[in-house]
This record gives sequence, C-alpha cells and structure tokens, in this order.
Amino acid sequence: MKDGVYYSDYLQLDKILKAQMLESDKSGKVHAHDEMLFIIIHQSYELWFKQVLYEVGSVMDIFAKGKISDNSPDLYTVHHRLKRVVTILHMLVGKIDILETMTPLDFLDFRDMLRPASGFQSIQFKLLEALLGLKMESRHGKEYYISQLRPEDAQVIHDAEKTKPLIALVNEWLERMPFFDDAKYWQGMDTNSFWDKYKEVYSASLADGEKNNLLVFEEQLLSNVSKPEWSLSPKARRAALFIMLYRDYPLLQLPFGMLNVLLEIDEGISIWRYRHMSMVHRIIGMRTGTGGSTGKDYLSGALAKHHIFSEFAALTSFLIERNKLPQLSPSLKEKLGYNS
Repeated sequence: MKDGVYYSDYLQLDKILKAQMLESDKSGKVHAHDEMLFIIIHQSYELWFKQVLYEVGSVMDIFAKGKISDNSPDLYTVHHRLKRVVTILHMLVGKIDILETMTPLDFLDFRDMLRPASGFQSIQFKLLEALLGLKMESRHGKEYYISQLRPEDAQVIHDAEKTKPLIALVNEWLERMPFFDDAKYWQGMDTNSFWDKYKEVYSASLADGEKNNLLVFEEQLLSNVSKPEWSLSPKARRAALFIMLYRDYPLLQLPFGMLNVLLEIDEGISIWRYRHMSMVHRIIGMRTGTGGSTGKDYLSGALAKHHIFSEFAALTSFLIERNKLPQLSPSLKEKLGYNS
C-alpha cells in the first residue's frame, strides 16, 4: 500500500476507541453494562460541543471585523454556520433518546462510583454559554456555578466572560444598519418621524389589556438610554424590529434569517435542557446530582432563566399587521431591493 493518509491514523481511532475507562471495571467493583453507553454518549456530546464552539468562534471572528455588509459573503457565512449549530443542537437532543434506554436501576449499578464528577463540570458547555452572552449575574445557581471546577478550568470561564460575546457583536452589527442614519433614503421622513408614525399605528393595534406594552415600547425602542441588564441597545432594537417588519425586501431577508437563527439556537438549547431535566427526573427522581446540585430542581431553574437571545423574541410584542406598515420612500425601497 502506498504511503499516505490512513483512515484510522487520520481519525486517531486508537486513542478514541481506547478512551472508555469504566469505573465499574476497576478492581473490587462489579461490572455495570450500561456504563459504556453512559461514557460514549457524554464523550460524543463533548466532541459536538467542540464543533459548536468552533463554529461560534469563527462567527465571532467575522463579526469582530468591525464592518460586515448585509449584502456580502460574510453574512451568508455567518448565517450558514449558525444554522449548522442549530442542526447539531437538534441532533444532541436526539441523543437523549439513546441515553433513556438506560433504566434507573441500570444507572444505579454505577452512579455512586462517579461522585463527585458531574455534567455540571462540562467546561465546554459553560464556555459556550459565556461566548454566546449568558451573563454571570443572570445564571441560575451562580453562587456555585464554578465552585466545583478545578482552578485552571474556572479561569477559562472567567477569561471567556471578559471577552465580547456574540450577543454584543450582533448588537454592534445592528447599530451599524447603514441606511438608518442616512437622510437621502428617507425623502421628507427622517427615522424619528418614521417611529412616531409607527408608534401611532402600534398604539391603535393594542387591546385593552395590552396598553402597558406602549410604555415598554417607548422605553426599549424610542429611548437612547440603555439599562445595564439589557443585551440590546434601543438603537439595535429599532434596527432588529425594522428587519422583522420589512423582511420581504431582498436586502433584509438574510439579516432576518440571522435574527431567526439566533432564536433557533436559544430554542435548541432550551429543548435540550428540558429533555435533560425530564430524563434526570425519570432516572433519579428528586435525588441530588452526583456533583451535589439539586438535580431536577437546578435544571428546571436553568431552563427558565438561561435564555440568551430572548430580547429578540420579545420584539414580536411590537409587531403590527403588514397592511398597516408605514410606507417607505422610493429611494429606501430601491436600497432595500439591491438597486442602490
């Protein structure tokens, strides 16, 4: 056989296929058949987390350039890679089906041998949350979020939280929406008068029980003051809402896809959390996790609280019917149709 790349060498299968070391096979212990499944599932999760981090990291590098055109290969690349992340998340949810073939008694055969190891110590998952934009002060159980990590692993998370996360980079991209600050596209209507008109139509669309929405609309979109707990500035929110409203124009279809894929990532992680929580409840009931967490109760709290892109989802509260949208100027329509 000619020299060259060999399949098993290229994939380093010798290392990978010998990396399943069962605690139950150690001296003096009783072999637990399902421990092999447990290890392989979690090893494969970590491999896919590595791929997700690889994709998200490349997207953040593109956004960090400072200028990204809405009509360029860059935005398409970003959207394509984030869609890949969504597909991976869907696949990770499916892996829980395999893990659920392990019964509670099967798990008890080796569960106590794992202490204090826990999925709570997954550095890659915590790193992903930090890079996407989950803030420490927004975390459920933040008082012990990194307490169980080795010092060098805790430092990795601390360092990640000092970098500008994806949500902040997306915020800056939205604030740079090119035609918003260019009067030539508005022809007698500046952006302020556009939003005044929009506010009038939106207010008229609200039911009696929704009148408080108008105050939120004014605070979150029309103000120029951001609150520390917000991930999106009012300017970025205005741009995102404009994209949602006029997404049928060619120039806004890809930006709308960008906003939608971020919501799909949030949804994918939430579905995974829900399935994980349900599986934990089924397998260990109300017992604590091997790492000392409250088990199902902790997972339930994280599911409710750990939404990174929820501010985009909240913008749907401010939509109006298509047939009531304010008319755009001919020059702006031309710009949005790729004809500028």
